Amino acid sequence: MRLIRSSNALAGQEAVEDVPCGNVVGLVGADCFITKTATLTDEDNIDCYPLRDMKYSVSPIVRVAVECLEPADLPKLVEGLKRLEKSDPLVQTSIEESGEYIIAGAGELHLEICLKDLQEDFISGAKLKISEPVVSFRETITDVSSMQCLSKSPNKHNRLFCKGVPMGDELCQHIEDEGNRVHAVDPKTRACILADEFDWDVMEARKIWCFGPNGVGPNVVVDMTKGLHDVDQVKDSLVAAWNWATREGVVCEETMRGVRINVEDVLLSTRTSLRGGGQIIPTARRVYYACCLKAK
Repeated sequence: MRLIRSSNALAGQEAVEDVPCGNVVGLVGADCFITKTATLTDEDNIDCYPLRDMKYSVSPIVRVAVECLEPADLPKLVEGLKRLEKSDPLVQTSIEESGEYIIAGAGELHLEICLKDLQEDFISGAKLKISEPVVSFRETITDVSSMQCLSKSPNKHNRLFCKGVPMGDELCQHIEDEGNRVHAVDPKTRACILADEFDWDVMEARKIWCFGPNGVGPNVVVDMTKGLHDVDQVKDSLVAAWNWATREGVVCEETMRGVRINVEDVLLSTRTSLRGGGQIIPTARRVYYACCLKAK
């Protein structure tokens, strides 16, 4: 911990053990563990709660892809994107499966500023190739699937029966704004929140398997099966397929939002070798897509 006594960050510093109120403190090494915001406290202070993140009226919906003109500058770009994401509370950076580096901002002007900072401050002037700005969309459903959807595994030994249900915009917004109150709590607490605030059935809320994409988005899979003991053996495959499906929707391969899939029945092979991930994951993805296509 360093006490900063000057407006120049490179001068007037001294290492200290503690600092009284009214001083600006620089913590060395904390940036390795903090992406945007965090609450720092004593490890013995068990009564301290994290401060809530700031909420903004805009979202990073405009994206561009960036790549280095010189392959030797790629390590600079990777490190520069990390520093850019830490420096701006709204900007988001990611790597697509195709290998593209994506920067998302609140608008074209915001992106221009971020790209200027990236090139001049974070990657030491390395030249970049920047794509045209693209606006991100979301795929959703507004009605229940018109029928129960069935998908068979490639080996024909496993079958999944599911139905799609819209979640509602209020719950989606709640998950996006205060996701830790929903997906990061135990099932009983989550069930109470969903039942009290969003009129969910308590037993159904306790059987939420996962959120998506990436385990935190406003899409859920709910286990509605009854009397099946072997369904938990393929749960990991169904979760992996859900993250895949919600990240690349069925209509235009955009992220899903507000989709709930009820797994109503599962018929599995009695042989473990015939119900592995290679059989269940593509089967589950197809049935998720079918539920969305059969809904409005």
